[in-house]
Formats: sequence, C-alpha cells, structure tokens
Amino acid sequence: MSPEPHPTLRLLRYLVPHWQRLLPAALAAAGSEIAAAALMGTAAWLITRAAQQPPLTSVALAIVVVRVLALGRGLLRYADRLLGHDGALRAVAGFRAQVYEALVPLAPSGLPAFRSGDLLTRLVDDVDAAQNLLLRVLLPVVAAGAVAVAATGTAAALLPGAGLLLGVMLLLAGLLVPVLVLVLSRRAAHAEKEARTELAVAGLDVTRGAADLAAYGALGRAEERVRRASERIARLERRKALTGTLATAVTPLLQAGATVGVAWLALRAHTVGELPAVHLTVLVVLALVSFEALGPLPAAARWFAEVQASARRLAEVMDVPPPVVDPSAPVALPAAGPLDVEITDLRVRHRLGGTAALDGVSLRLPAGRRVVLVGESGSGKSTLIAALMRFLPYESGSIRVGGRELRDCAGADVRRAVTGMTQDAHVFRGTIRANLLLARPDATEVQLREAVGRARLLDWVESLPDGWDTRVGGDGAGMSGGQRQRLLLARALLADPPVLVLDEPTEGLDPETAAAVLADVRDATRGRTTLLVTHESRWLAAADEVVTLERGRVVAGRPDVRRGGPTLLTLPQGEP
Repeated sequence: MSPEPHPTLRLLRYLVPHWQRLLPAALAAAGSEIAAAALMGTAAWLITRAAQQPPLTSVALAIVVVRVLALGRGLLRYADRLLGHDGALRAVAGFRAQVYEALVPLAPSGLPAFRSGDLLTRLVDDVDAAQNLLLRVLLPVVAAGAVAVAATGTAAALLPGAGLLLGVMLLLAGLLVPVLVLVLSRRAAHAEKEARTELAVAGLDVTRGAADLAAYGALGRAEERVRRASERIARLERRKALTGTLATAVTPLLQAGATVGVAWLALRAHTVGELPAVHLTVLVVLALVSFEALGPLPAAARWFAEVQASARRLAEVMDVPPPVVDPSAPVALPAAGPLDVEITDLRVRHRLGGTAALDGVSLRLPAGRRVVLVGESGSGKSTLIAALMRFLPYESGSIRVGGRELRDCAGADVRRAVTGMTQDAHVFRGTIRANLLLARPDATEVQLREAVGRARLLDWVESLPDGWDTRVGGDGAGMSGGQRQRLLLARALLADPPVLVLDEPTEGLDPETAAAVLADVRDATRGRTTLLVTHESRWLAAADEVVTLERGRVVAGRPDVRRGGPTLLTLPQGEP
C-alpha cells in the first residue's frame, strides 16, 4: 500500500474536482494584476511620448489601450472576487461534507477519542482552512507569479540587464521573504491551533456545565481556564502580527532597490543611445508597480502555515479507522418484521488486548416476543446494544438477525432493522416535528399523532402555542426531563423497525407516568421483536423472557419479580 501524501496535498486533492470553477478565478486574478501593471506602464509610455508632441495618430492606439486596461482591470478584479469566492465556498461545502462522512462511521464508539470541543473546531475552523488555501494562498500566488513573469519578460525585451535585475529582485521578494515567513509562522500556527482548541473545550465546559460549576463554587476556576487560553491566543496573534509587519517592511525595501537599480541601468543605456526615453520611463514605472502584486505573499505564507496545521489535524480525524467496516458485498436484511435475533457465544472488546466487555454471551430474541435485559451498570448491556446495532465489532461469536449474520450486512441496513431508543439518544435543536421525522421522514400526521400519543406526550404538544412546530433547545433544553424522554420514546415508536430496542425508556419519569408509558409500550410492542434494557423491576412483568447480565456474561437466573428487586432465582438444571 502506497503511503498517504502530505496532508496539505491531500487537502488539495479533495479540492481538485472544483477546478472548473477555480481556474477561471485564477485566470481573472492574474489578468487583473497584469492589467494593473500594464496600465501603469502604458500610461507612462503615453505621457512620455505625448511630451514629445508627436502626431495624434501615433498615440491613438495607446490611448485606447489605456482605456481598455482601466476598464478591464476593474472587470477582472470583480470576476476574480466573484468566481474565487463562489468556487471556494462550493469546494469547502463539498469538503466539509466529506469530513462529516468520514466521521459518521466513527460514531458513536470511535468519537470519544476526540474531545467534543476539539472535534467541533476541526469540523468548522480547520475545514475553513480549505477556503483560505484557495483564496488567500493559491490565487495571490498565481497572480504574483503571472505579474513577475510578465514584468521580467517585458523589461528583458526592453533592456536585458534591467530584466535580469528586476527578475532577481522579484524572486527575492516573491520567494525568499514568504519562505522565511512560513518557517517562522509554522510553529506558531500549530501552537495557535492547540490554543484555540483548548479555548473551545474550556468554553464548551463552561457553557454546558455552568450550573454545576456554580453549585460547587468552581465557576471562577473554569473562567480562569478560559482567560488563560484567550491570553495565549492573544500572545500568538501578536507574534504573528510582528512577523507579518517585518516581512511587509522587507518587500518595499526590495521594491526600492529594484526601482533604483533599473533606473540606473536604464539611464546608462539611454545616455549611450541604446534606450529611447519612452522605454526608460516604462522600465522605471514597471519596476515600481510590479511589486504591488507581491504584497499579499507574506500574508499568504502565514495563511499557508495555518493551512498546514489544519490539514494535519483533519488528516488525524480522517485517518482513524472506523470501528466497524462494511463488507464489500453486503447481504440484504429483511425489510419487514418481526424478525428473530440469535446471539451465540459473543465476545466483544472495546480495545485490542483489553478486558472483554462481553465474554461468551448467548441469548435469543424470538420473533414477536419481548425480552428484558437487566444488569448492573458495567455489566455489558450498552455494549450488547452497540454490537447488535453494528456500532461495535465483535471478536468472536455470532449475531444473526432474520437468519443473516450481521458481519455480512451493511451497518445502515442493520440499523434500519434494529433500532429504537438508546440511552444517549439526542434531541436536536429544532422543532418537535423535525425531531420526530428523523425516524420516518415520510410519516403522516396520523402516524405522528399515534406515536406521540403512545408516549403520552400528545396533550402537551397540542397545548403549546406553536404545537408541532415548537422549537426545543439543544438536547431538549426547552423541555423537562420527562418530556424529553417521552419525545425520544415517540421517535423510537415512529421508526417502527422489525427489531425495536428500548434502553431505559422510562428513565426520568414520575411513577404514575412511567406506569402509563409501560402500559402503552406493552401495547405498542405486542407481536414485535423487542429488546428492553432497564434496571427497573416494573418492566419485568411485561417481559416474555428476562436475561440478566453480570460482568459480561449471562448468569443463570432472573430477578425476583415478586420481590421487585435484583435477587436472582436459581433456575433448575437445563432450564433456559
């Protein structure tokens, strides 16, 4: 397998498909800068020639050229901005989607490797670096290179010595200075990315945990952490500004040296009759204006250093192997149920060489029956659900749904057949209707009302001023805990999968509402293959079968429902 290219080259590779929009922008940028330099050179020739009082016909063409260049420069500059931003924004939008697609296979078990604030910074700020690479690095470099080549060629045609001197000075200003800026900025760019990540993480902690921080008197320490991160960013920004200022000062010095040197060579040539006066003026003006296009290059070098840091951070995300890889030729799962689920001698580890979270688990969910899975925290209940929904790979053993081995099926197909309400289910910032339609985008109003009614939430929804279009905050911040839980339950019921998974469906509900929801869930899951994960004994009476997990194994027995507690009743020898 060939090694992956440099992260910055990989970033460019993702943007190459948009070359048809970006190439006209690059040509317009180069044309605009060349037109600006040509306008000044032609104007200098026209003024000098007009001072000689020639016939009007001898300068008529130059007058037309000046007008064309003046108008063309503005039009090309507008086209450069319009086409450049349009192409860059489209390219970044496509690239952001690719980064998101790379993150999807990591969810949910692969994402904890990244801190939430850090991951958000990579998805937003680091992806935007692709825009900076196009607009603030590549386009200025193309324009500066075009002007340098055109100016050097024109000067060499008029006076070879002047062309050589101007080319050397342009090379120093366009290559040496940006390279020095890049070297000085590279380390600072990486440090600034880390500081901004720390600020994002600290800010997210303060925002989400403000109530707990205030309750425990830790708000001041959290704010101090944010303040230190902000001060570090400010120091790095000042250092970056100092580097840019010094580089900006060097370019005018090279410009002045080139102008003086070209003027001296041109005067010598004019004195001995080798160079007409009009060409002398053109050379001096050309040497002066050709450096204008090189002005953005030090800033482009700083941006490029930041792009390199962002490209490395994005490569770290996109190179993480997904926990579960789909087969090359997946087997289709039945689209309708009920389906039976058979788990045989299942062994799952969260990391290679670690302790087995599930060690030889075997159980069966018969089609159309309800199985309740109980066990203490850490017993492996969530791991079993993750493996069943194809979020985690299993080291050995077998999971068969509807007679198909899950290893042979695509993850998306598995989750269409096996899904429901997980313990960490998320309420999205949006309307109640939008949160429900995630489960079934084509659901009718009747189906929405039925699902919400079964979750005992219909009266509350219809009492709201905006009804179904009421907006809830991020993760249900605008709802009570019970309302949030019932909305998630309604979404699971609306999905109507062949195998329904409900993880703690009544957590956070008061006893009366929980009992009502229990009755509704019993009705809604009648005749459906259902796995209920809970620690509450009230659900045991609703089960057709009960499976108890302890330290990653199925134990022989079941909770004593008569006592309503976790005591295990020993099963007779050979009883399932």
